[in-house]
Amino acid sequence: MPRGRIRARLRWSHLYTFSCYKPSATEEGPHSIEGHGHSRVVHCNQPLMHKKKPFKYRSNYISTTKYNFITFLPKALYEQFHRVANLYFLGAAILSLTPLSPFSAVSMIAPLAFVVGLSMAKEALEDWRRFMQDMKVNSRKVKVHKGEGVFGNKSWQKLQVGDVVKVEKDQFFPADLLLLSSSYEDGICYVETMNLDGETNLKVKRALEITLPLDEDEAFRRFTGTIKCEDPNPSLYSFIGNFDYDRQLFALDPSQILLRDSKLRNTAFVYGVVIFTGHDSKVMQNATKSPSKRSRIERKMDYVIYVLFSLLLVISLISSIGFAVRTKYYMPDWWYLQPKNTDDYYDPEKPGVSGVSHLVTALILYGYLIPISLYVSIEVVKVLQATFINQDIQMYDEETGTPANARTSNLNEELGQVDTILSDKTGTLTCNQMDFLKCSIAGTAYGVRSSEVELAAAQQMANDLEDRDAERSTCSRQKGKQQEIELETIVSSKDEKDHKSPIKGFSFEDGRIMKGNWLKEPNADVIMLFFQILAVCHTAIPELNEETGIYTYEAESPDEGAFLVAAREFGFEFFKRTQSSVFVRERYSASGQAIDREFKILNMLEFTSKRKRMTVIVRDEDGQILLFCKGADSIIFDRLAKNGRIYEEDTSKHLNEYGEAGLRTLALAYRKLDESEYSAWNSEFQKAKTSIGTDREVMLEKVADMMERDLILIGATAVEDKLQKGVPQCIDKLAQAGLKIWVLTGDKMETAINIGFACSLLRQGMKQICITTISSDTKTLIKENILMQITNASQMIKLEKDPHAAFALIIDGKTLAYALEDDMKQQFLGLAVLCASVICCRVSPKQKALVTRLVKEGTGKTTLAIGDGANDVGMIQEADIGVGISGVEGMQAVMASDFSVAQFRFLERLLVVHGHWCYKRIAQMVILVDCLH
Repeated sequence: MPRGRIRARLRWSHLYTFSCYKPSATEEGPHSIEGHGHSRVVHCNQPLMHKKKPFKYRSNYISTTKYNFITFLPKALYEQFHRVANLYFLGAAILSLTPLSPFSAVSMIAPLAFVVGLSMAKEALEDWRRFMQDMKVNSRKVKVHKGEGVFGNKSWQKLQVGDVVKVEKDQFFPADLLLLSSSYEDGICYVETMNLDGETNLKVKRALEITLPLDEDEAFRRFTGTIKCEDPNPSLYSFIGNFDYDRQLFALDPSQILLRDSKLRNTAFVYGVVIFTGHDSKVMQNATKSPSKRSRIERKMDYVIYVLFSLLLVISLISSIGFAVRTKYYMPDWWYLQPKNTDDYYDPEKPGVSGVSHLVTALILYGYLIPISLYVSIEVVKVLQATFINQDIQMYDEETGTPANARTSNLNEELGQVDTILSDKTGTLTCNQMDFLKCSIAGTAYGVRSSEVELAAAQQMANDLEDRDAERSTCSRQKGKQQEIELETIVSSKDEKDHKSPIKGFSFEDGRIMKGNWLKEPNADVIMLFFQILAVCHTAIPELNEETGIYTYEAESPDEGAFLVAAREFGFEFFKRTQSSVFVRERYSASGQAIDREFKILNMLEFTSKRKRMTVIVRDEDGQILLFCKGADSIIFDRLAKNGRIYEEDTSKHLNEYGEAGLRTLALAYRKLDESEYSAWNSEFQKAKTSIGTDREVMLEKVADMMERDLILIGATAVEDKLQKGVPQCIDKLAQAGLKIWVLTGDKMETAINIGFACSLLRQGMKQICITTISSDTKTLIKENILMQITNASQMIKLEKDPHAAFALIIDGKTLAYALEDDMKQQFLGLAVLCASVICCRVSPKQKALVTRLVKEGTGKTTLAIGDGANDVGMIQEADIGVGISGVEGMQAVMASDFSVAQFRFLERLLVVHGHWCYKRIAQMVILVDCLH
């Protein structure tokens, strides 16, 4: 509790002093939100007003089911009679009610009712599971203001627009809320958005300053206000609105909005007012309907039914023609068949009528040529197989408590026919958990442990040697085995150097700078600066684990967390943050005593995807003003001073080596500032920060760029995003089974290639084909060059004489944009299908979906897409089968998928074990039923 009070006193406005692209509402002024698409009005703390028109909004009840009690019968019947066989049996059942039927009506109607009823029961069972999951969510409790400053529990489904809610730590937000205040004085809170975008790093949300006093229950006794904002829409990262409160108008932006299904973290509580409820919330606007796909076997069975029906019709026509002829010419002579009161069906004078009536009778009589029991067998197999998938203990992930889930059983047999797998990388193949592995300081490389990429390459070399040895003589084989043993010894020895107690986020090993040994290095002062940058340049909050006595960190990104853990292990422990200072405990010093140092934060220039760097300006205990900067090497190197490039050549060499090892890199630099220089710059910065107008962002960026110049390079960091356990083995087995695997990632080409080696997607000896874009202003010239590269690569593969040669295609997003155009996509696909592996890097979510659609439609074979976040939803929807990876219910990738598994390694079992088992069983059922008929 005392620790919580200390953290609650932080005033974050002093820390977040620069936000180029997130201006505060009070500075920017209110939005103009009149007109179509911006008509929503919310009366805060007055939910009863929204029960009347025109403010009658949706309830907070959500449903992800395909049916309800009213629509189940018509919708389910419509689904069932999409099948050709069911339509035939329906027609036969109707005809069985006429006198022409050779059987009783029950014998035709009962089998049809059983088949349709069984299928509908299966649909109902699957939908019931969805309903129960919805009810579990709808029944969650949240504290809601009931009046007079009193809060009480209410279920999510009863929540209304305008309600004021209190959400506590580690709870999910029940609806889309406007953040009013939090347990922190400055109204910030940390939010985990894993369910929305698959990212595990925390996001910071900030309340308006005007609502910060609303930080206790009693404060809401007389609270009222009006929100005018945009209508419900699926955009997760945008929001436009105004807040009318205390006779003032304030602009709202996404930094004040808490989205449903995201979770409150590291904040004791927040107060918020409900803006969007139920299916109006942004997560539900993005949700897709439950998939209703048909398998290829089912579609092929329709064609089989067409053939069988055609054969049945031919047989019935021949029979009917023969019956009409014999009725006309022979029946008059058959005195023993002459009824006393003949009807038109057997009237020799009307042979045409007799033939038509016999045709109907023959269609029913010979109707068992189309086996209705075949569908019964298949439906039973599908239901059982889905149950086996859900209950497979080997697909249960103990760490997250997540079993496999067949969200639909219609596609089980497709699993055994998958030809191409299209997979995301981050969070799907990798853990999205960063480990500090290597670093370069003052031109010297530190860190002796090997990355997974290097170990995988060494293992592949060992395997290649083993294969080569099998073809040699006994003598040379023994020599080769000796080489192999030596290589394996190297690999295993590196593996055995693991820490006795592994530290999360830290896999570094090098005695030269561990345990204070850096003091003996030639450039000890530079090394100390390097560690200080790691410990100071961040936005994290420390938390003391009272059991272990070790500080852990809640950071906005896993990279930042890994840097702080590394700084702590190197002896520079960040342990406290106040309103305007960061405190670092230096455990090793020349005097041999631990020293607590205070760095006063003067300005913080945040990291964004556009800036690709983060800068913090601090004053140390000696009064010296220092600028610490970390960012992408290309950005940092462009901003170095002439005297700051001493270590540039060596650092660049190390960065290339780290990139080849599949590591994520950042460059670190610093600069000393004069008091007068800083004062002049800070004055300009404050003017730009407080300006109002459309050029505010440009001014801020320009002023920030002025300071981030003439830097002195110190070194670089290298962190590893480890592969999920078993990924290389899984991919290797899937490749041996003949499945083609494509990886679609947003990483740069070098990193994607190295990850490809780590996960066995690329192998030593595999010939790489890299398709890139030339620098040109002419689109026609660029396209001609890309087409020439594709054509030459295709010819090279076709002319390859080695039957065992394997090729890998690597293409970036910029080139892919041209390759996916109508006049080139078929050539690109033709080259891709000739390759054993395909890696598309720097691709956007839309490009992922377009590539998946091209493969599915272009090859005509079964495709499977696998992902773990909102960026992968389009890809999952486009594929024949979508698989979502998540340990958390409700993630968009899972909601859009046909199957969900907890980890990538479970894909092998889902495809190989369950897929081929199901396909084999269905094939056996088909053969058995065909034999019976």
